[in-house]
Amino acid sequence: MMFNEYKSAKTFRYLFIFVAIIIAIASVWITNTLINELKEEERKKIEIWAKSVVLISTQAIFEDTNTDVFNNYDLLITELIEGNTTIPVILVNEWDSVIYKNNIHSPKENDSIFIRNKIKAFKKKREPIPIPINGNESSFQYVYYDDSTVLKQLQLFPFVQLGVVFIFVVVAFLALNSTKKAEQNKIWVGLSKETAHQLGTPISSLMAWVEYLKTKDMDTRLLGEMDKDVQRLKIIAERFSKIGSNPESEPMDLNETVYNAIKYMGRRISSKVSIDTHFPTELIYVLMNESLFGWVIENLIKNAVDAMDGRGRITISAWEKGEKIIIDVTDTGKGIPKSKFDAVFHPGYTTKKRGWGLGLSLVKRIIETHQKGKIYVYKSELYKGTTFRIELKKWEPEKRKTTNKKGVN
Repeated sequence: MMFNEYKSAKTFRYLFIFVAIIIAIASVWITNTLINELKEEERKKIEIWAKSVVLISTQAIFEDTNTDVFNNYDLLITELIEGNTTIPVILVNEWDSVIYKNNIHSPKENDSIFIRNKIKAFKKKREPIPIPINGNESSFQYVYYDDSTVLKQLQLFPFVQLGVVFIFVVVAFLALNSTKKAEQNKIWVGLSKETAHQLGTPISSLMAWVEYLKTKDMDTRLLGEMDKDVQRLKIIAERFSKIGSNPESEPMDLNETVYNAIKYMGRRISSKVSIDTHFPTELIYVLMNESLFGWVIENLIKNAVDAMDGRGRITISAWEKGEKIIIDVTDTGKGIPKSKFDAVFHPGYTTKKRGWGLGLSLVKRIIETHQKGKIYVYKSELYKGTTFRIELKKWEPEKRKTTNKKGVN
């Protein structure tokens, strides 16, 4: 159920990204269409402008008309030429000598060099429009022009759009993840505290009953085992209480914490599973909450046993690497597909018919939230095994001690 909800949330995120991409593509396509149409309109305007320049310069069409008509046409053509207030344009002869320029603000000094550079820049963008002089196809003037200010701004608009869409997606994801994380924290805290509270009353009652039975003529061995189980329940309740709060951490010997967890699990797993350890002889100190970190190791061992179907080898190794402590927990189980390396830590993910899929999620929360470390699938091969890696910050005590503890089999 929980994994299905996670899959639904993941599907929603992908759908959100897909819709955002579609909107961005559609927006850019529409903008580019408008840009191309505007470019075509500007070219037509420049062609009309060029023809007007020819007419006003030659006045050939007015030779047989009366003066009033000529003046009216002259005024109309002049208005067409001067009506261009947005498109930079330069008219040159065959030898690139400037005849006319418009909408180009050149400096007072080195004006000719500035205009020449402008002509080169315009020519790189597009070929000039040739204008036959007096209808003579062997003699031409040329019109160079650039995009108008509006068109240039419109060409930048798709990048602005993509930037806005990108920022929107990032902000939306950050807000979504922040909200999701806050909700998860509330669920964790509420569930953990409620579990600890619910376990408290029956555990207190069981402890009282064990003390009462000790006063009777009962088998001390059985009472000892009962007492161990009750104490174990008490530890579990304390762990739930701690994971729902901010428990204090103190420098602890990593070797001893791991060995205690192995010792506890060793009596509760199949005899066909062996646990080997490879720790340095020098003590490794880590700032931790021993109860919660022991829970991490127990969960990883239990997860490894399940992956191996109760038969195989678990190897726990630890070493120092700079300012970090590296802990590898390796099994010889079924392995994990690479596509599921992250998913195994999500609440509800499980491959078992029974189970809530909270073990590794709990482990990740303890390591990252309480230990300020990292845990991830370091490597895995199908039907060969998996290695989970934990990275913790090393704590340096004032005095270093040594130990000669051996691996547990």
